[in-house]
Amino acid sequence: MLIWLSDWLTQFDTGFNVFSYLTMRAILSTLTALLIAILIGPKMIRWLQTMQIGQTVRDDGPQSHLSKSGTPTMGGLLILAAILISVLLWADLSNKYVWVTLAVVVSYGIIGFVDDYRKVIRKDPKGLIARWKYFWQSVVAIAVALYLYSSAQDPAETALLVPFFKEVMPQLGIFFIVVAYFAIVGTSNAVNLTDGLDGLAIVPTILVAGAFAIFAYATGNVNFAEYLNIPYIAPTSELVIVCTAVVGAGLGFLWFNTYPAQVFMGDVGSLALGGTLGVIAVLVRQEIVLIIMGGVFVIETLSVILQVGSYKLRGERIFRMAPIHHHYELKGWPEPRVIVRFWIISLILVLIGLATLKLR
Repeated sequence: MLIWLSDWLTQFDTGFNVFSYLTMRAILSTLTALLIAILIGPKMIRWLQTMQIGQTVRDDGPQSHLSKSGTPTMGGLLILAAILISVLLWADLSNKYVWVTLAVVVSYGIIGFVDDYRKVIRKDPKGLIARWKYFWQSVVAIAVALYLYSSAQDPAETALLVPFFKEVMPQLGIFFIVVAYFAIVGTSNAVNLTDGLDGLAIVPTILVAGAFAIFAYATGNVNFAEYLNIPYIAPTSELVIVCTAVVGAGLGFLWFNTYPAQVFMGDVGSLALGGTLGVIAVLVRQEIVLIIMGGVFVIETLSVILQVGSYKLRGERIFRMAPIHHHYELKGWPEPRVIVRFWIISLILVLIGLATLKLR
């Protein structure tokens, strides 16, 4: 929005041209989202406390979590508000990729909100029934995938990039829809499963979003794309603003979510953030790199799949509790140790993902 205003103001003072630069808008997007989250955060936390919108803790989980009962949840609304306001202010709103991403943010946020509302307000421990949650997630993901496939104007927009292999870029064709679906829905649920400890999900999300800002910048710049031998897709450049808004909003939320947390994001935050990372990976054609950089999310999800599968097939559990972060807690690791070590692993995986830009 402000980019249009700055364009108009340049006729009076050319200094306003600075706001047309992508890097400047990326910095301002980060700071705007960060400040919004930090300024609104205390008021939102007090409001959630007043409305008695508190976290319900499982009795069969780590005993240390019982003290978390009643901690305000649905703080993801703070994250989404910061992202939306920042993107609407600093992004080029004529860019279709910006609107596709915002559509996923809002849609998945609504799904998560309904789930949280049922759990917290209506006191239904199951929340939104799983099959309906997956149904609506699937509807949104398929709609987005169909739109992107039908509106693609360049073969690069539907090609699959294989990390570390310079010439391996198979054309997906109709299978693009399948890949996009699993990237969006899978990442959304993976982040949701990871969100079990204070700050555990938000920091990997910040790291992956920051890395995707670099991927989006390179993919949307013809010179960098040619140099790095990756497809040049012009509209992806504006995704830098979205990614930096996620980083800023995430940092602002972490201010209140760090151990011991004053607020939890709830499904309204985790489902929306996961869906956002998934759709950005699709738009910049880095679905495989998302698996690498989001390795913590992948491990958490696999731990649940293995635990459920093992119990159903053999009647035995592999882990003391799933997702795997609870397994380490029950082994005696203090919660901060689990969180920080998972952060370190996430940072390493993100750096490996970034290395794929050059190691091809």
